[in-house]
Amino acid sequence: MSRSHPSSLASDANETGPPIPNLIGSGPAMEKIYRLTRQVARSNASVLLLGETGTGKELIAKAIHRLSPRGSGPFVRVNCGALAENLLESELFGHVRGAFTGAIENRTGRFEAAHTGTVFLDEINSTTPKLQVKLLRVLQEHEFERVGDTQTIRVDTRVVAASNRDLMEETETGRFREDLYYRLNVITIHIPPLRERREDIPLLVGHFLKIYNEQDFRHVPHVRSDAMQALVEYDWPGNVRELQNYIERAVVLAPGDELTPDLLPDVVLGRKPRRLGRHRAADLPALAAELVEQGIEAAGPQADNLHSMIVNRVERELIAQVMTQADGVQIKAADRLGINRNTLHKKLKEYGLEK
Repeated sequence: MSRSHPSSLASDANETGPPIPNLIGSGPAMEKIYRLTRQVARSNASVLLLGETGTGKELIAKAIHRLSPRGSGPFVRVNCGALAENLLESELFGHVRGAFTGAIENRTGRFEAAHTGTVFLDEINSTTPKLQVKLLRVLQEHEFERVGDTQTIRVDTRVVAASNRDLMEETETGRFREDLYYRLNVITIHIPPLRERREDIPLLVGHFLKIYNEQDFRHVPHVRSDAMQALVEYDWPGNVRELQNYIERAVVLAPGDELTPDLLPDVVLGRKPRRLGRHRAADLPALAAELVEQGIEAAGPQADNLHSMIVNRVERELIAQVMTQADGVQIKAADRLGINRNTLHKKLKEYGLEK
């Protein structure tokens, strides 16, 4: 099978890309998103959304559904990374009474619930090979069986999937089925991280100010220029979700009607080392250099165990990030790290990451 990517929709289409409700931004990157979203919405093709955590993949998925001929049908979201394999299989396809311990009645799965509408499979990269086989069948044949049943159920459901990892890399390492990847990857929309569309930050700040002023019964309509500058210059490893949290925090803590720098966390103001976010492969040398530099500073000039200190620092950061990606599920995290669960449990305790 060819390794070339199935083509994304052409970004130079003649169609314009006006803003879509609930999607904030007016820069070139967001204009491209608006255009692609409107184009793909008209079809029944599967869509794959790629982007870091917190970039707004679910908002894009909802917009695709809302603008499509299926817009009056159900939109059903499934977080594939939040459940173990057996529970996720039941969640997706349903089960019959007696299929397993605790199955006291028949249950409709998410694919059935999304009939005539759209099912959004978030973190699809977290699914196991066994489950990927069933997902491939649904995509190709539009049919499946509930867990513990032999009756075939047919559904008319559009699939929009999302991943915070490069699925091509996942297929090359054997963690994701190549045939399922190509079946999902009919149309791909890459959602850029916030650091690559800084021109949209003032608009996002204004949007979140309005939301949290109303929600928290506050009146903070203004942002001081130096505070806005700090927000624009910060790298936002947590993307839009991180910005949203910090704006809510500032609104709640503001003594007056203006958002000032002292209301922002020290990390945004550059007073603490920036939090290590999700890095692409191209960023890994810089990430390693940063960790080494921080490890040397922490060890001090007299340290005689510098190597082990730096190795432990890198290992701790890796485990912390994988645990976050796995939503705290140790079995899933251990599998991604290539170690057994007992080893992971000891490492979590050693590095103070148990919580």
